[in-house]
Amino acid sequence: MEYVIDVKNLTKVYKIYNNPKDRVKEALSLIRKHKYHREFYSLENISFQVRKGETLGVIGKNGAGKSTLLKLITGIITPTFGEIKVCGKVSALLELGAGFNMDYTGIENIYLQGTILGIPKDEMEGKISEILDFADIGEFISQPVKMYSTGMFVRLAFATAINVEPDILIVDEALAVGDLQFQLKCMDKFTELMEKGVTILFVSHDLNAVRRFCEKALWLHKGRIMEYGDAQIVCEHYESFLKKKINVQKDETDKVVLNKNNNIAEVKEIILLNSINEETDTVIINERASVKVKYEVINEDIKAPVMGIAIYSVDNKYICGLNTLLDKYPIPWKKGINEITLHYEKMLILGGEYYFDVAIFDQTATVPINYISKAKGFWVKGKYLGEGVFIIPHEWSN
Repeated sequence: MEYVIDVKNLTKVYKIYNNPKDRVKEALSLIRKHKYHREFYSLENISFQVRKGETLGVIGKNGAGKSTLLKLITGIITPTFGEIKVCGKVSALLELGAGFNMDYTGIENIYLQGTILGIPKDEMEGKISEILDFADIGEFISQPVKMYSTGMFVRLAFATAINVEPDILIVDEALAVGDLQFQLKCMDKFTELMEKGVTILFVSHDLNAVRRFCEKALWLHKGRIMEYGDAQIVCEHYESFLKKKINVQKDETDKVVLNKNNNIAEVKEIILLNSINEETDTVIINERASVKVKYEVINEDIKAPVMGIAIYSVDNKYICGLNTLLDKYPIPWKKGINEITLHYEKMLILGGEYYFDVAIFDQTATVPINYISKAKGFWVKGKYLGEGVFIIPHEWSN
């Protein structure tokens, strides 16, 4: 399999000086080699590969190292350690127009960008007409770009970057530029490049856009790779991380039990079952799933007790709550171990991390005899089918 980007053990370290004079002091301290700086690892020992024609989403919070990675791939900066192999012509939509000379005309800047990308002048001449049609800035193309409006400047920068027939296109939050008509034109071109098999690195905070465009995703956090793989799965894990605002590992200390050892009844075990009744911690969108609750009855003299099971998202949004009182289903209530199972005919909630609250109530479903919040965590996974919380059964017609 052909890799067009091969990153191995990549590290980028910046020297941080508290005072500009410290840089001079360090330069002059040749014999003692005294350090006046501290080291900041923007990227630390990351490795990944991108196949030809893949669209890779790069996600992570601000400061995760995304921009540094893109600058390393485009050759704007060099690594401290490790290596990057890039095969093919790279065009980057980073800081649009970053390589423009403000005193040059639009035409001159188009040729300048061609020179930066290593494209011969005669080859760029063949692209001029397409770039000018795309940018649509008229006679201003012969004026210095410092006279351009922001919209004109962005249109020319985008048109130049996207019309040079790159092998690899790097996009950093730059698709929605200009007015509506230009945005539509940009998206058409972006789609065209994807269909042609151009390799694309797409950096965005819009996780739904990453799901739509990308087969794979790379999640960076504090300069390290947290996860690399299927875009839908990586986006779900990252979204869960953002919602919890804690480490991606599940924190069992969040579990809260009310009225434990109450001498009436106690929940003993919660088991999640998939569509073929196998125990699991992951269910699939639109497939059947079940929750089996085992509980111990100590006092049989309780009138019409109620079992309740609720689903919450990882950021504590109440998704769905069901109980046997509303469904008019009497629960088993004999001294010793009992069990009851709730069957979800279709798990309609969208992909992500969730958890169950499980409780035994009095006959009015008001007083908790034994209530366990965050009793069991689970994941819902599947294809990118929609946005929000639920997929409501639906169809389209005309």
